[in-house]
Amino acid sequence: MTLEDFRKAASLTSALAQRWFPHVVAAMTEFGISTPRRQAAFIAQIGHESTGFTKLSENLYYNDPARVAALFKTGFDLNKNGVVDAAEIEFAKAYTRNPEKLANRAYAGRMGNGPESSGDGWKYRGRGLKQVTGKSNYLACGVALGLDLLTEPDLLLDDAQAARSAGWFWQANNLNSYADIRDFVGMTRRINGSTTGLAERTARLKVAEAVLCH
Repeated sequence: MTLEDFRKAASLTSALAQRWFPHVVAAMTEFGISTPRRQAAFIAQIGHESTGFTKLSENLYYNDPARVAALFKTGFDLNKNGVVDAAEIEFAKAYTRNPEKLANRAYAGRMGNGPESSGDGWKYRGRGLKQVTGKSNYLACGVALGLDLLTEPDLLLDDAQAARSAGWFWQANNLNSYADIRDFVGMTRRINGSTTGLAERTARLKVAEAVLCH
């Protein structure tokens, strides 16, 4: 894959392509993303997760409490009935326009994080090209990459480590196997836990495959 191939496959500006090409290629090599089909799927999925290779840290700034309550049900479904109700929307108002407070609530008590008061939700919010999230994932990623991510989670904001963390996630979740059989929907579920963003992910895949999979 050449620099120009990467630029076209990921639909990037020349500047972004030059910035990311060496790191993405290195991550692909390190983590066995070795065929055109695998590479196209990786570029498509990571492109979606990082908003076109432009975002390395999760944005948790929300104005709408109803959206907060709906998106982060783990932290805001107070009566555990699976439905967003008026009381939960009211409760969520205290978490709008405050990314740190929201992260600490939304990610409390899961993915290895401590309670809301621990601050783990914010400390271990999504970072890197894949948005590694949660203390347990930071620990596993750090062990694999040889980095102390529990102490220094911002290491994933470095371009090289941001790309490596995405490669680590890809390998750890056996995503090459989905690419090999062209199960892009199953891959998306594995990555996201749902099919959120599938249309945009698929559009990115078509572009990438048109360039790389001759």
